[in-house]
Amino acid sequence: MSSLTDRPEIGPVTARQLAAVGIADADELRAAGARQAFTRIRQRLDPGACAHLLTALECAVRGVSAKELSGEDKAELRAWFRGLPPA
Repeated sequence: MSSLTDRPEIGPVTARQLAAVGIADADELRAAGARQAFTRIRQRLDPGACAHLLTALECAVRGVSAKELSGEDKAELRAWFRGLPPA
């Protein structure tokens, strides 16, 4: 079990948000996936959660920095985010 803040792009605020929605460590984040983790945060804590958080969560799941995500990966995340119902 590794700390959430040991993952790329996850700071203390995001780690607290994840813990508040039942994701306590990096293994649980990987199991939930970025989209599910983002959805939980948006529904339960922060209806205004932005696409930057989604990207950070995806980076943490993959163990890479934001600059390492491909343009295609970023476009896919943006498209998924734009498809969400308004907050």
